[in-house]
Amino acid sequence: MFQQVTYATRPGSARPNEDLVVAGPSWIAVLDGATAAPGVDSGCVHDVAWLVGRLGGALAAELSRDAPDPLAVVLERAIEATAAGHAPSCDLANPDSPSATVALVRVRERLEYLVLGDSPVVLSLAGGGVRVVSDDRLERLPGGRPYSVELVRRLRNAPGGFWVAAARPEAARQSVTGDLPARDVRGAGVFTDGVARLVDWYGWRWETVLGLLAGRGPDAVISAVRALESERGPVRGKRHDDATAAWGLLRRPAC
Repeated sequence: MFQQVTYATRPGSARPNEDLVVAGPSWIAVLDGATAAPGVDSGCVHDVAWLVGRLGGALAAELSRDAPDPLAVVLERAIEATAAGHAPSCDLANPDSPSATVALVRVRERLEYLVLGDSPVVLSLAGGGVRVVSDDRLERLPGGRPYSVELVRRLRNAPGGFWVAAARPEAARQSVTGDLPARDVRGAGVFTDGVARLVDWYGWRWETVLGLLAGRGPDAVISAVRALESERGPVRGKRHDDATAAWGLLRRPAC
């Protein structure tokens, strides 16, 4: 169980925030909706925010059942439930169908983690140091960045490409998953890539991010991102992205 869960989320622009946090006493899930490229037809009557909200709700319902299923199975069922909520006119075979990354932790006797897409989980270990759980497949597409819209479309949820939560439940089986004894973990940070910019773009170490997160809270972490974006500018893409940080402090066992 967590002793405490704190989180903050902030939009990157005047557009609606397409990040989402859902949490319970023993789990945290962070989702990051993939903003559609201009002019791309998703084949769906729903927007990304709808997908993120429905998927987050389905994940919360599954995790609240406290069943012993692996996290990939939990996510697969949540994607199935979300897909069932689409309208008959939605083309769920369209590779540009609304999608989201998922980063998830659950604590029992062991701490389990799942990452699908570029939203990382970073664990603060009780013995010192961190363990970073990430999915870098989006960074390893052929040809290197900048990627064309057609390349991303062709390799999204496809062998040899990258995987996200959209309309195909089997994408959950491609998640990066694992576990370790809960007693070995002090806390769990769960982030969207809008916060991972601190490390990926601006040279911070994850130890520094977790120190700020534990000491001053998630909103301070997002403020640090915004300050660097304003000072140095983006490495690529939009100046500010939706940014979410969550921190779960584990309850220490009684002596």
